[in-house]
Amino acid sequence: MLTAADIAFFKEQGYLVARGLVPQADLDALRDQLDRWIEESRSHDTNYGDTLDGKARFDLEAGHSAGQPKLRRVANPADISEVYRKVLWDGKVADAVAELIGPDIKFHHCKLNIKLPGMATRVDWHQDHPYDPHTNDDMLTTLVMLDDATERNGCIRVVPGSHNERYSLFFDGEFVGKVADDQAEEFERRSVPAEGRAGDVCFMHTWMMHGSAPNLADRPRRLLICDYTAADAFWITPPMVPSLHSGRVIRGKPSPVARLKAGVLEIPPHYEADSFFTVQGQQSAGEG
Repeated sequence: MLTAADIAFFKEQGYLVARGLVPQADLDALRDQLDRWIEESRSHDTNYGDTLDGKARFDLEAGHSAGQPKLRRVANPADISEVYRKVLWDGKVADAVAELIGPDIKFHHCKLNIKLPGMATRVDWHQDHPYDPHTNDDMLTTLVMLDDATERNGCIRVVPGSHNERYSLFFDGEFVGKVADDQAEEFERRSVPAEGRAGDVCFMHTWMMHGSAPNLADRPRRLLICDYTAADAFWITPPMVPSLHSGRVIRGKPSPVARLKAGVLEIPPHYEADSFFTVQGQQSAGEG
């Protein structure tokens, strides 16, 4: 499905935007379910819903109200929705993952990141691997665009080549989930927007430095994010966002061995917050 040039680009740059991997019928079903969750959120004033580790499934931005819902994250929608499982396990998204890090791959976890018009949610610069360290880094973060994503509505920005670099997400001995403020300007300068149309997918290496600005447009920017790993990559710490299906083999076969990659890894504590937005310093509804 992917070309040799696509795979070479991914290996060199650390990311790839593949066009039109999610068919319109599946997009419609994903968005319909998300619209229902957003509508449901109007009846709540704090984070709500249960997940495997007791944290809230539905995370609300500060300022959320019935009149202006600000649902910013849904943890592991595949745990509660068949259509989300179908798209992430059975379609072209997983096929492309297998071509990039396969043939044997596992599902790790998924989430929805939501930027509705008028929301202030941003993503500060970070790499994903420090959140979920594994025995090796054949791991992908996939970003399924549920809406057209542009700089104006807060698309992801990536730093080409940064998957070969390592940075700390700790500050004064505390895990803050982002790089130091004095490094942000450098990444902003080096970054490029990963823009795309609804149904496109951005594949990012687990060490890709990335971030995004708030939505300044009058239309939503919603992402279905899924982490996949090679079958022989095993977590060193339990998943930060554990799913009922974490570790499920969805392509190929399971591995009887763990492949180890030499290196030094930061080991994050398991934060108590419902989502990493709070870890990065952004309040949820009802806080403060």
